[in-house]
Order: sequence, then structure tokens, then C-alpha cells
Amino acid sequence: MNANHTQPPGAVRSGLDPLLADIAFLLGYVLTYLGLMAVSRGILLFLNSGLAADIPAADLAAAFVVGLRFDLIIACIIGAPLVLALLLPCGLGKRRLALLWLGFAGAVTLFAAVTELEFYREFHTRLNSIAFHYLQADAATVSSMIWNGYPVVRYLLLWALLTGTYILMLRWINRLTPKRAVAGYRAALRVPIVLLALFLTAWGGRGTLRSGPPLRWGDAFHSSHLFANHLALNGTYTLSKAAMDTSRKSDDQWLSAMPKDVALARTRELLLTPQDELLEPQKYSLLRRHTPIKRLAAPPRNLVLIVMESFSGEFTGALGNDIGVTPEFDKLATQGLLFDRFFSNGTHTHQGMFATVACFPNLPGYEYLMQQPEGQNGFSGLPVMLDNERFNDVYVYNGHFSWDNQEGFFRNQGMSRFVGRDDIENPVFIDPTWGVSDQDMFARAAEELDRMPADKPFYAVLQTLSNHTPYALPEKLPVANVSGHGNLDMHLTAQRYSDWALGQFFDRVSTSPWFDDTLFVIVGDHGFSTQEQLSEIDLVRFRVPLLILGPGIRETYGALNHTVGTQTDVVPTMVGLLGEPFVHQCWGRNLLSLPETDQGMGMIKPSGSDQTVALLSGDQILIKPPQGKESLGRYRLSPNGSYEQEEDGDRSEILAGNLAAFVQTAMQSLRENRTGVPAQGEKE
Repeated sequence: MNANHTQPPGAVRSGLDPLLADIAFLLGYVLTYLGLMAVSRGILLFLNSGLAADIPAADLAAAFVVGLRFDLIIACIIGAPLVLALLLPCGLGKRRLALLWLGFAGAVTLFAAVTELEFYREFHTRLNSIAFHYLQADAATVSSMIWNGYPVVRYLLLWALLTGTYILMLRWINRLTPKRAVAGYRAALRVPIVLLALFLTAWGGRGTLRSGPPLRWGDAFHSSHLFANHLALNGTYTLSKAAMDTSRKSDDQWLSAMPKDVALARTRELLLTPQDELLEPQKYSLLRRHTPIKRLAAPPRNLVLIVMESFSGEFTGALGNDIGVTPEFDKLATQGLLFDRFFSNGTHTHQGMFATVACFPNLPGYEYLMQQPEGQNGFSGLPVMLDNERFNDVYVYNGHFSWDNQEGFFRNQGMSRFVGRDDIENPVFIDPTWGVSDQDMFARAAEELDRMPADKPFYAVLQTLSNHTPYALPEKLPVANVSGHGNLDMHLTAQRYSDWALGQFFDRVSTSPWFDDTLFVIVGDHGFSTQEQLSEIDLVRFRVPLLILGPGIRETYGALNHTVGTQTDVVPTMVGLLGEPFVHQCWGRNLLSLPETDQGMGMIKPSGSDQTVALLSGDQILIKPPQGKESLGRYRLSPNGSYEQEEDGDRSEILAGNLAAFVQTAMQSLRENRTGVPAQGEKE
């Protein structure tokens, strides 16, 4: 069969053997693809040059070498159907279908590479399940957020340039590898050649020459510098792995970490305090009655929890890095108790909300708990401890409560009144993506609190939103724009505006009759990516402020608390300040009832399918990567943040065991729907 009858005579006479010509064409495709992926990796490095400033050149070079192996996996997977097609008598034929398939698949993966340039700058992680979370959310909101928050046209042009170059190269390689006309091709020769090509394709698709498992996510972690490790990954690879993991949770490796009774005992040792009495210990992991140490002369009557969007502790003046972004918060900090070693449990608002209000940790495989079936379980959070019979409640938010299934989740937990964007009339500013501005939300919150019935106390959850891409800010800002911090300027301007709105709220409610009887708790839902990656888990993104304000708080508990805590500690600490015993099953503790020798602890995990987890204990952190050995280090926070790895086998073993026990017991409780407070427990 003459597969090249359209070729000019000269080209046919000088063409290659048909099978070898097709193999040469596929080899040219692989080299072209790898070259363009290396270019995209170089662009990623350029856009995050600040993160690479202190990374040795050898580590960056190694990232490109390891990255080449991940890119090769994708190239071989794309090319595998065409290698199989070589078994056909005419091989790839005129290659029209081959060019169409390679062009389409390459364009899609190059789109992923371009997309994650901004994705990485926002989340400090390669493409993962966070992308699926947004795809499953409201399409109009997500589209508006992307269009208004990012330079979409610029990235589309870059994608068009890379894709155009890729397609032109494929066409050039196709012309460069013409087939010589032959009458036929002996199967006896074709089969072994194709089998060899298939073997090499499978070899490349494994990404490694070793026996055993193929190249894995953890193999990218070749350096002590997090960005160098991330640079080595391939976004299409990580996104594909996330897609597979969404239907196959990683429960088993955690649930079998150690015998169940051993994990339970270690978890109880971590979380129980001298003020705790276990209830129904054979059935519930942590169900307990907590009797707080009464120290306030007059306990508060009401509780107001304010969750500040992206309120990074790294740029909070009261926490040591005063660049003028948070003057109102800093002023409030002089009136209350500030925790200076406090962390979010995740790096997404979703995790921040269920960890803070429902006091349940961010676990591997359950990062979007409020949208998963397990989110219908009962938890032991604020709505349970301050039930409707004893407390009025309200939840005020800038946006729609359908986002992240917030209303569905918290209504199921016991909250009854929700005030969102459609309930706020005549706002100063409304963003088409998210909703009204923070000053509008706080203004409506003040009205709601002033109207609260006096027949019983109340609790309120106020959640801000303006400090989120694309930044819901009024056109005429009441604060000056932040400058001098590169691509963080807009983010920091939004944080400064949110801080101003917070100050306006306190100025307004300070004269309300209920103010002096109210405890205020201000906490960030998570931080955001900066040019500093502290440790392999990027600890800066987890650092948030926790401030407690109320009559007698500062006089009784001091101005600054160095105890390590996370968002799961917020509710038991808040409710503990009411001074009465309460029953709960929080995966955190009352930070104000700990023994003096207890420096605090907490488990943290990034958003999405990044399965890195860590345990904080005092000024030490034990980090467990997706694969491979955990690492122990000692950290110091701003203004002079630092992290140094430590070699202490005994300490690493203890903390690694504690971390595994904590995750295993929490996951087991979640799967068995034993995370809440049973009715009989409430009545005891």
C-alpha cells in the first residue's frame, strides 16, 4: 500500500521506511512536547522568581530534570494510542488523525500548564482537586471571579502562542519524516519493532527505570525547598491524580496506621485536659464534659465570632510585621488577648469555616467536607453547644450561602438565621461575583445585633469576603492603596480595606447596650501565598491571628498568649469563657485551661489533593509528605521567620505517631458518624 501517493516524487524516493518514518514522527512529537513543557516550567519559575531566590541552582536544575520525567509520562500516555496504531498495515497512514489527536491533546495539556501559572501564584500548589471544587461550584460565580480577578486575555494569548508553536512543529516534523512507497511490510518484522516501541512507551509512561512502582508524586520532593519540589511536578499529572483520588479516598493508609485502640489512646492523650471528663468512652472518641477554670469576674452573655477572609498573620502589625495594613486590628489587639502562634487548619475558606465553627479538622480526602456526604453528620461546634433553646443566632455574610453549601451545612448543625447578599439593601458596593462589600456586611451585622431579642443571649457568626479575588472593593476606597509589594499590592490593599471595615464595625457597636456583655473573637480563615515558603508545607499560608476581646479578658488573661493553636480550638475556648461546664466532642481544646507546661499543638493540611499533613507542637513541626519519610523542624514566625530541619529520631517518631493517631481517630469517627454530641450527652 502506498500511504504517500500525494507526496512529490522526490519526497517519496528520498522518504524513510514507512514504519521507521512513523516512529521518527512520534519521537519528534515527544521531543517537541517536552521542549514546550520545559518552556512552561521556565515561565512558572520566572513568575515566581522571588520564591526561587534562595534556592541553589543545583536544586532548580534538578527540578527541571525530574520535571522532564513527569512530562514524559504525559507525552507517552498521549502517544500510546498512536504507538498501538503502528500495528496496522498502513501504520499511521497519512497521519491526519494522528495530527488531530496530538494537536488536541497537546492543546489541552498546554492550557493546563498556562492555567496553573496563576493557579500556583494563588495557591502555591500545582493543579489539584481545588480546580474540581471550583468546577462543581456555581458556574456564573466562578466565571466572574476568573474574568474579573485575573489577566485572562493575556494568558489566552500565551496559550495560543504555545499551542500554535506546538502545532507548527508537529506539521514540520510530519513533512520532515515522509514515508517511502512500499508494496507491503512483513508482519514478522513489524510486530517486534512495534513491541519494542510499546515497551519504550510504557517505560517512559512509568517515568522511572526502577522496578516496583512508577514515578510518583512524592518523587518530586527532592529538595528541602518547597518551590523546587513543586516546580518538578506537571500540572496535568497532578490534576489527573486528583481526579482519580476523588473517587478513591486515601482512608485506608490512615485507618491502618496503627491498632485502633492505640490510636484512640494517643489521641485522647493529645486532646484531653485535666478539666475534661470522658462520657461514653466505649462509643465516642472524644465526647467529654469540660469544666472550665472560672477566672472572669463577670462572664460574657453573648458571643460574636468574626471570620476574616484571607487575613494573613504575616501582614498583621500586632503580630510583628507592621507595614501599615492592619491599623484597626492592631488597635483592637491593645484591648484584648492576642494569640501569636495560631494557624488555620487548611488554606481555603471552606476548611476554615468547618474547622472554626464545627471544630472538626481538615482531613485527607475530606477537604470539602461541607459538600460531601459525611458533611451531613452531626458535629460538636458552636450551634450545638449554644443551642436554639438557650441562644438566639444569626450568620451574616457578604455573598450567597449556597456557595460551599454553607447554609445547608450550618443549618443542619443547628443555626437558624442567615443574612446574605440578597438581604442587604442599598449596599455601598456590590461585586457581581461575590456580593456586597465588607463595610456593607458589617453595617448589616450591627443592625442585626442591635435588633436581637433580649429574652435570651445570642451568638453570631460574621464572615467577610472583600479580601478575595477579584476583591470586592468600592471604587473610591476609604484607605490608601498598598504599594511596594509587587503582585501582593492588591491583596494587601483588600486586607487593609477589610481591616478598616472591621474598625468601623467596632466604632458603631461600641455604644450598643449589648456591647459590654459580649465576647468578640476575631480569626482569619487562612493566609495567602507570599514570596516566602516557610518549611515544606508553606507554614506562612496557615498563619492567622486570633484575638479575643471582652470585659476583663486582657486584665485576666494578659495581652499575649504564645500557646500554639488552630481553628479547631476556637469554639471550646470561646464557650469556655462563659464559665459553665459544657459537653462537646471538638477536635480542639480550651486554650485558656491548659497546664502551664502545655505549649499547644494542632494538625494542619493544605487544601485540595495535596496529601501533605503536619503536626505543630510548640515551636516544632513534623511534616508528613504524600510519600516518603516525614521531616522534623523548628520554626520561628515573623518578623524574622525561619525554619531549620532537625535530626531527632526519637522526637520525630513520637510526633509522627501522634499525627497518625490523630488523623486515624478523627477519620474513623467521621466514617462511623460519631463526631457529634448525642442527645443523652446534652442532657447529662
